[in-house]
Amino acid sequence: MSAPPKSVLEVSADEVRAIRAAVRAADPGSLAPGRAIAGPEHVDGLLELLSDPRVSDPIYDLPRPFTRENIAAWVAQGLAERAAGEGLLMVSLDEAGHVAGYSKVTIWPDRSAAELGGAMRADLQNTGRGGEGMARSFGWIFATLGVRMMCLTAALDNIRVQKGIDRAGFVRMGERDAVRSDGSIRRSVYWEITAEQWAARYAP
Repeated sequence: MSAPPKSVLEVSADEVRAIRAAVRAADPGSLAPGRAIAGPEHVDGLLELLSDPRVSDPIYDLPRPFTRENIAAWVAQGLAERAAGEGLLMVSLDEAGHVAGYSKVTIWPDRSAAELGGAMRADLQNTGRGGEGMARSFGWIFATLGVRMMCLTAALDNIRVQKGIDRAGFVRMGERDAVRSDGSIRRSVYWEITAEQWAARYAP
């Protein structure tokens, strides 16, 4: 399960309402072509994607075991979180319309904060597009959802993802325990970045 950031921002009731409204109205197509809110029509594609351990093994908060029933419930939960203004579960579709990846944005409106997780199909990994996609997603979350902080975690042995997060400009803030769906613990590297830090780094 995702945990809110270690740092605490002061957030007004108006800001909370604005973030919830922005989440409900967010259009994944404005992030990149082929992006969509995950719905019942994507359950089989997500099941195929996540059944590949090269995709799912490094990720702690997935609905294991991977069955059609569990994936369908996960998608339904994502839609409920969107309706509440607290999350977005999105899919990336390839040119043939098949699920090629997913992104899950968890939002804490009362903290003006968000966390991003996700994965790409194995044949699309290590192609040099992951870092670019991560940076685009982070910028979209700040600009579209209006949060003022993002936090991220990565497994201690997931060096590839750690390097990508470091390159994006996130600030390492030690480690934290990430709780898997079965209650077990994964020790993780932890990062944060504020909207101001992001804007200073990526200002045109």
